[in-house]
Amino acid sequence: MSPLSAMAPLPATTEASQPAPVLTPAERRVLHLLIEGRSNKGIAAALTLSHRTVESHVSHLLAKTGCGNRSQLLLWALGER
Repeated sequence: MSPLSAMAPLPATTEASQPAPVLTPAERRVLHLLIEGRSNKGIAAALTLSHRTVESHVSHLLAKTGCGNRSQLLLWALGER
């Protein structure tokens, strides 16, 4: 079983009982690789994207989820926030 298939689904709601943000397919792919512990450079290589594009996706993920950093984003994605 791959790590992605074993990953818990994204939470249905955020901390304030608001609907979960809508993530694009590209943002979901980046988030899955972040959960695997990859760096932006590693994500860029895996998805054949530029480092800057990955940075943009991470920035959008942080903004959409209201997280202040990658650690908070990972906790949010794992449903522990």
